[in-house]
Amino acid sequence: MNVLKVSFVELNARERVKAILDEGTFRELLDPFDGFESPHLERQNIVPQSDDGVVVAKGKVAQEPAVVISIEGNFQGGGIGEVSGAKIAGALELALRDNKEGIPTRPILLYDTGGVRLQEANYGLLAIAEISAAIVALREYVPVIGVIPGKIGCFGGMSLTAGLCSTLIMTKEGRLTLNGPEVIEQEAGIEEFDSQDRRLIWNTIGGEQRYSLGFIDHLVDDNVETLKEIIRDHLDHNDTHCFRSEQVDLFRSRLQKIDPSQPFSHKDVQKVWNETIGKETSNKESGSSEGIPDESRGKTWFTALTDQTKSDDVPSVLCTDKTVDKERVRYIAVVPDSSNRFPRARKGEVGLAEGWAIARYVREAIENDEEGKRRAIVAIVDVPSQAYGFNEELLGLHQAGAAAVDAYVEARQAGHPVITLIVGNAISGGFLTHGLQSNHLLALNDEGVNVHVMSKQSAARITRRSIEELEKATKQTPAMAYDVESFATLGALHELIDGVDADHPGSEDIEKIEDRIIEAIRSARSEPFDLSNRLQSLQARENRSASIKVRERLTELW
Repeated sequence: MNVLKVSFVELNARERVKAILDEGTFRELLDPFDGFESPHLERQNIVPQSDDGVVVAKGKVAQEPAVVISIEGNFQGGGIGEVSGAKIAGALELALRDNKEGIPTRPILLYDTGGVRLQEANYGLLAIAEISAAIVALREYVPVIGVIPGKIGCFGGMSLTAGLCSTLIMTKEGRLTLNGPEVIEQEAGIEEFDSQDRRLIWNTIGGEQRYSLGFIDHLVDDNVETLKEIIRDHLDHNDTHCFRSEQVDLFRSRLQKIDPSQPFSHKDVQKVWNETIGKETSNKESGSSEGIPDESRGKTWFTALTDQTKSDDVPSVLCTDKTVDKERVRYIAVVPDSSNRFPRARKGEVGLAEGWAIARYVREAIENDEEGKRRAIVAIVDVPSQAYGFNEELLGLHQAGAAAVDAYVEARQAGHPVITLIVGNAISGGFLTHGLQSNHLLALNDEGVNVHVMSKQSAARITRRSIEELEKATKQTPAMAYDVESFATLGALHELIDGVDADHPGSEDIEKIEDRIIEAIRSARSEPFDLSNRLQSLQARENRSASIKVRERLTELW
């Protein structure tokens, strides 16, 4: 007998959760009557929503305890702000607590999101870092299942979290990418990516393309029953293979076989990908520059702290070890390389090769220190953004970023003190990939240090505001501002360091920064290995109070 199909894509966020959970088990946490809506939208003349666009519900799937988190694409494009981000991160953190205590609560994430909500900017950036950390921690206990049904898809920083999931399921109507088509067109030009060319978009980031290149595990029909069956199959699936974000050698080997100077399609890539499966990889980037990287603050500080100037692997990712005050420290920096074989990553952006190289360097430290004292890892941050380009999205920039995030989280959880030193720009996916997973964030208090989710030009285009209107909004919502002093008010910084020449550090400046790094390392060794300290500072209690209250209420209702 033919069974009538029910579209999952057409359901709203709450209906999707009810469709996944066993009948009669749906129990929503922080429902609209709890009144947790964004405190930042109304002052920008945007009507808030009483669930802030995220539905969290406990119940059962195939008779097993589960928590299902669903993002509503019809509200603010599924953008992640302070409250919505805290609901997702808080629910995952409680699921982690359950599993640590022997209660196997299965987490399922239903994505329909454009990434960070630009009207809340750095609130969203911090929340996505916390969501990423929780997913990696949870995977050690139970599978984390992600579903990208369609309508909006999964964009921006949330694509990094999707790249961390144990199992990722998608329909043909879904899209998965770090940079959206409009942003690529804005940053790289219409010649590189026409955001109105729907065929180009689907052939670059659509469900079928993502499945053909191995960036998702299942491509399913838009049918509720089909989707539920696959989710049930993976609830207790004990993966014996590496998670996708851990397959560093395989993806690096595949990238080495791509010549970005020649045009290629997703079918060309698929052929190369398939031929590379199972082959060994080398550490040397094929065709990469042999020269010394270009000047930048990142390179200046890497050289000042290590006396090294070049890499033996990807030229744009510098890495070396040094002992400072009896602490063994691995320094990592992303720097400009005008000869980078991927042109969109020549100005210090975190691109494909950079994401996978960071993951390799961090994982090397984890493996080498497995039996001894864990060395510290210091990420020197001066990144203008992630790389914006057609090649980057086709070849899975989101997965390269997820690999770096995964490695940093695992290092921190293994006991490596991970410290970030922000010396220049810390923007968007570049910062999420390289810097936001550390135990402690240090930053120079300098006008050249900026923290944000997107360039002003792109943010203006996406939010359909003028740059003047955006600048006015930053005065009402400090999280939207670019300067590091505004970022410091969110309470995530361990220290904002004054009195240092950021461009031309002298011996006293270098000694001062080394002292701060050593203090941060020793502090990290004596504290929990998670990111909970970012909500415990006085500034956080004042300016991320919604993030804290959401978690407190979730805990009461759990």
